[in-house]
Amino acid sequence: MTSPTSYPPGGTFFDTLRRSFTQVPVNADKANAIATTEFLEAAESLTTLFDVLGSVAFTPVKSDMTGNIKVRQASESHALNGNGREIDGLMQKLRDRQLAAPADSEDIQSLVMNEIKAKKHTAAEGLTWLIRGLEFTSLALSTNLATPGEELSTSFRTAYGSTLKQHHSFMVKPIFSAAMSATPYRKDFYPKLGADQDKMQHELRLWLAALETQVAVLKGFLDRKEAKW
Repeated sequence: MTSPTSYPPGGTFFDTLRRSFTQVPVNADKANAIATTEFLEAAESLTTLFDVLGSVAFTPVKSDMTGNIKVRQASESHALNGNGREIDGLMQKLRDRQLAAPADSEDIQSLVMNEIKAKKHTAAEGLTWLIRGLEFTSLALSTNLATPGEELSTSFRTAYGSTLKQHHSFMVKPIFSAAMSATPYRKDFYPKLGADQDKMQHELRLWLAALETQVAVLKGFLDRKEAKW
């Protein structure tokens, strides 16, 4: 697990990320096209936050998100079977499409649209679930930051009810419920993100703002008729 002692002097959790959402190019001149490689690196980096949360109960949550970057079965009943999925070789599902058609996959929206034009939807489905997981995480943390008296378990449980829960089967819901109940106390969690709490919270807010913007862009894109399969 990442700890403040493993950060550079005066550093935070965000210094350990391979890619931050604040570093993902979004091309406003191209309908907010989101760069594929950088976005997937940022999404992979986000999953290390679950290591900081520290409970094995978050293993299926992390596996779900990394699995959507890697490989997801079409059926929802397989969607969160974290125990049966290898996590190595992250980002393969969307990267496979990127590697198969690099010229058509420079941004996430183009990757999905060109896959659909090819009468396929493997990466498109994975993106749909990945965005749901990213929205769940960003909503939970944003709510908790805005509500100083609220414990993480409450914020994550509320966010789950507003995002992922409606898409999960009766077999999956108890797994996530266990994870929500196993979150650490906020007094223990936030210091793990950095000793300088003012600096950490500033960086967390910037990171969340960028994440929320990109989630909103991609949700809007996936809602478009031409992005359906």
